[in-house]
Amino acid sequence: MQPNPTGRRSWKGDPNSKDLPLTSVDAIRSDFAFLDDWEDRYRYVLELGRTLEPLSEAAHNGANKVRGCVSQVWLELGDGANATGERVLHYRGDSDSHLVRGLIAIALALYSDRTVREILSSDAQAFFRELGLEQHLTPQRSNGVRAMIERIRADAAASGSALFPLSASPNPSAFSERFENDA
Repeated sequence: MQPNPTGRRSWKGDPNSKDLPLTSVDAIRSDFAFLDDWEDRYRYVLELGRTLEPLSEAAHNGANKVRGCVSQVWLELGDGANATGERVLHYRGDSDSHLVRGLIAIALALYSDRTVREILSSDAQAFFRELGLEQHLTPQRSNGVRAMIERIRADAAASGSALFPLSASPNPSAFSERFENDA
């Protein structure tokens, strides 16, 4: 049986985008709880990857490439405003790996279209642990996820440094602690 994703939201940002659905964190959490078998969860992560907003060929460049990933990963940063007029960071992502595209979709559900404060206070490690992904990813994939999260957090810190200095960040790199201990 397939999960019935709820809590879909539309992509904001680029007026030229095709208004593709992005699965919400709550929908991902619910769908993972619904799926008992890890093969089904794996297929679901692959399905999430197919929901990513398209990334133009021009955006597949060195500036957007995430270093530290075994697979090729690109994250493009844009910005916009939320309903209250606050600045939010909008991400598009892509990878040459179907599984990694799904992991990008999960990361973007956590971080895209969020304010700098929301990004810097989010704990990706806790969410990936809650989903059980932390224990089911290879060390190389886990390092890639950590690199994506660190990149997003660094972008947020740089974007909001005047509003929210990096030294005052409420949640230092959530993914780093676990992986430094694995080395």
